Amino acid sequence: MSEATPREVLAHLVAGIGGKPREGQERMVDAVYEALTEESHLMVEAGTGTGKSFGYLVPAMVWSAATGKRATISTATLPLQRQIITQDAPAVADAIRETMGSHVEVALLKGWNNYACLRKADGGFPEEDALLSRAEGEVGATATGEEVVRAREWALATDTGDRDDLVPGVSDRAWNQISIQKRECIGEHCSLRHECFPRMARAQAEEADIVVTNHALLGIQAAGTPVLPESDAYIVDEAHDLVDRVTGQLTRSLTGYELRSIARMLRQAGLDDEGLGDVADELADALGAVNEGRLIRIGDALSDTIARIMGKAQTAGGEVASLSSSNEEANATKNVLRSRLTELVNLCADLISGAVSEGRLVAWVSEYNDNRALYLAPLDVSGAIASGLFEDTPVVLTSATLQLGGSFDAMAGRVGFTFPSQGEWSGLDVGTPFDERRQGILYVAEHLSAPGREGYGDEHLQEIVDLIEASRGGALCLFTSRAGATRAAEYVRERIDLPVACQGDDQLPTLLEQFAADPSASLFGTLSLWQGVDVPGPTCRLVVIDRIPFPRPDDPLIQARTQAAGESGRNPFMTVSATHAALLLAQGAGRLLRRIDDRGVVAVLDSRLRKARYSGFLLASLPDMWRTTDRAVVLTALERLATGLEER
Repeated sequence: MSEATPREVLAHLVAGIGGKPREGQERMVDAVYEALTEESHLMVEAGTGTGKSFGYLVPAMVWSAATGKRATISTATLPLQRQIITQDAPAVADAIRETMGSHVEVALLKGWNNYACLRKADGGFPEEDALLSRAEGEVGATATGEEVVRAREWALATDTGDRDDLVPGVSDRAWNQISIQKRECIGEHCSLRHECFPRMARAQAEEADIVVTNHALLGIQAAGTPVLPESDAYIVDEAHDLVDRVTGQLTRSLTGYELRSIARMLRQAGLDDEGLGDVADELADALGAVNEGRLIRIGDALSDTIARIMGKAQTAGGEVASLSSSNEEANATKNVLRSRLTELVNLCADLISGAVSEGRLVAWVSEYNDNRALYLAPLDVSGAIASGLFEDTPVVLTSATLQLGGSFDAMAGRVGFTFPSQGEWSGLDVGTPFDERRQGILYVAEHLSAPGREGYGDEHLQEIVDLIEASRGGALCLFTSRAGATRAAEYVRERIDLPVACQGDDQLPTLLEQFAADPSASLFGTLSLWQGVDVPGPTCRLVVIDRIPFPRPDDPLIQARTQAAGESGRNPFMTVSATHAALLLAQGAGRLLRRIDDRGVVAVLDSRLRKARYSGFLLASLPDMWRTTDRAVVLTALERLATGLEER
């Protein structure tokens, strides 16, 4: 094996694909390799166009080839995960083989229930939805029943079992009929274990040098459940989304549906349901007696109900222990029931433990499928991330948006880098190859009134019409609410003769495909369009942001974090709401410039971005485009862009 530096491998790779060296990418390669070899923590903000996937793949794979150590790479989105596995990692592996004579094995690992379970697909597990589990004949005439039949037929014929390989896809409800959670797997007791899709994926990951996974699995690992192979380093792409993804993964719920489901499974197994079905009604009454939203403490009546649920679940767990394990079906039934009852007992114990009133856990009541549910989430996941993942392991976090208000400090605190156990960390901004001030204009509509509690008036909607008319379409319009997006789309459709689509009109991938294909089209949508949307070229030449995306003040986690920030002596608004808004605002503005030759305008229709005391913090988080409040200048620039496009 010959030696080659990461820079040399990168140069060989770039030359091989006909590219040109990029200074930011080269700086990133050097910094990531140094962090891995020095076993330190690093945050790299790499703007769009840097080529950051090569910026971390090259040093990680060279490091792995040289040391024999494993690195785990995590992404937030499936498109990036797919790009790494099918395009970027194979290209880097080829370059390493050609320059170093080494082979680097890369494997993809998703969550256990992202793979089909052959036993369940063949009817070998107890199911809470007997109708769907036997979806055939008349049942197959229903849309969901047809999905179940198709999914089962695919599961018994596929080579991978990977849900993403099932095209067209199926609903979560249908997929649940052929997949299981890791805790419900009977493991070595299953006769199909040698053909098991998640086991095979895990085995491949155990043998790999580089494991590509997702933030949800990092969350499970951080909570103490070992779902990933041991790793000598972590690289987290789309790291701005890590905390929210981990929090979502660690959020649990207590519902009457789950209690009735367990009760039904107990009866099917020949056991007494211990009244779990009846106490589901009691839970509904107790939740109906409290207001929706955050619970500062679990009241006596609700606490008594939860304690009764826990007692019944513990009794049922004792009965389950007596079940026979004489065959696979009995073993599967026993395993599923034991897992769900254990999870239920643990949730109830946490709810009545005092952790809610002490502020360590956040509880809230919300509607769930026309019924109320009680949710429980950790207030702060930085400790879990730090101790469960990042301790004694080099970590690289990267994204186009990691600095908030011009500093990495806020993000470092959110992911636990500031814990004493984490040692030194550093931040690096490698910039972007784009000339943002020449390519883009950041326009703040200072003349408009600030949006209030009831939203904004027709003057804001007319501003959107004028901007789209000037640009002759090509607008991605981002809203903080579905109602706002729908109202604006209807208003614009009535006033301009250009295609206008709105999120909800069709599946999002279809809408994005149609938008990218038509330079005169505009697309209106909400939060799922603020991040990850990549429409390069002149099709997207205008990004409209309706207002600063502050979190909803009635969001239970936001309320709890705001309270905690104030109690610790920090500025609650800046620590929580402004930080949240800065991150999302930067992501939204980042939808405009996706290529070196892109041109356009980001228009923010919220005058607070110029007038409010916190505006400097938000502006410091945005791309360094040329900034103006001059409406006439912006309309002229958009007209010029549209004319140039038509003359091509």
